[in-house]
Amino acid sequence: MKTLHRRCAGLDVHSDSVVACARLTVKTKATHQVRRFSTATRDLLELADWLAAQGITHVGMEATGIYWKPIWHILEGRFELVLANAAHIRNVPGRKSDVNDAVWISDLLAHGLIRASFVPPAQIQNVRDLTRTRTQLAREVAQHIQRIQKTLENANIKLTSVISNIIGTSGRRILKAMIAGETNPVKLAELGSTRLKCHRAELTAALDGRVTAHYRFLIAHHLGLVEELERHITAFDAQIEELLAPLRDAVAQLIYHPRCEPSVGASHSGRDRRRYDAVSDIRASVVLGGPRAQARRERGQAAINARSKGGALVEARLSPMCLGRSTHQGYLLSGAVLPPQSSTRTQKGSHRSGSLAAHRRLPHVEDRHVPPRPRHRFSCQTRQGPHRYQAR
Repeated sequence: MKTLHRRCAGLDVHSDSVVACARLTVKTKATHQVRRFSTATRDLLELADWLAAQGITHVGMEATGIYWKPIWHILEGRFELVLANAAHIRNVPGRKSDVNDAVWISDLLAHGLIRASFVPPAQIQNVRDLTRTRTQLAREVAQHIQRIQKTLENANIKLTSVISNIIGTSGRRILKAMIAGETNPVKLAELGSTRLKCHRAELTAALDGRVTAHYRFLIAHHLGLVEELERHITAFDAQIEELLAPLRDAVAQLIYHPRCEPSVGASHSGRDRRRYDAVSDIRASVVLGGPRAQARRERGQAAINARSKGGALVEARLSPMCLGRSTHQGYLLSGAVLPPQSSTRTQKGSHRSGSLAAHRRLPHVEDRHVPPRPRHRFSCQTRQGPHRYQAR
């Protein structure tokens, strides 16, 4: 097999150590030099110096949790780094060890058999960290609101039946009055805004319950956490806006894409993904849930579920941009967002007979002919000889 990189290295990354294998090719003979380093910063710098002394030009590593990131940051700029999906370079089962894994990665990298995963620049990585943390904070706010609703139901306060948002302006005034010890439903109903859709009598009846000191403590605790989390979310929004300031042109293109949140879209795109266009199928499987789920969606049997992949790429927000199979669609943010192409398939039939309705197809699914299944007609009323049923 042709050798593309004559001096390369493979790294088997763990939480406490990293095994490095330097593969050196002289004419047609390849030699391996293996060393183990700690993941402390001093040892990682020693690793970089050792690779440079060996004349290494390309370094490959697996995406092992988050343990690869410190190594990537130290080696970035000194070598050509390749981040591999562990599922794509899985070795043959048996006789598995750290040294064998490092040698295997170096051999694959030398022959160009590793498809590089997309690693955004440092600025986009920072935006990703902020948007993902903000998403988690918003989920925690929702959890505390649900606990407030549960506490009110235990106290037989039917506030959620008459007010859609119990932490809105009217809801917070009522909750804070309850925490202060007010139990008169009439006085509590007077705190509601005149713009509420419910009548004052309905609000008064909903607030007639038994709020004990225990329930007041729980409501005060959860409401205080909600307000604290909201202050943190506001701080995250300001920091995200500051980081996205140099990317206004890119964010402006994402704003015009349907159902695309600008900050989330920018954090999952980057400015240049040309070097990763050869792995568009990998990106599609990562975003849409793997090859089996993708095959089911092509047959119209499964909906997109992106929450299991980090919760940021929701449904098909970025499908025309990062899942396109053509070259001009794969260049993310390099031009205008392309609308989904219309389908040439017929609207009749179902996925069981081989045809698929145009409105159920994803824009990146290629048209291909699927032959219909053969249909057999059997009669359950005929019995002849050893055969129970006879085809007509």
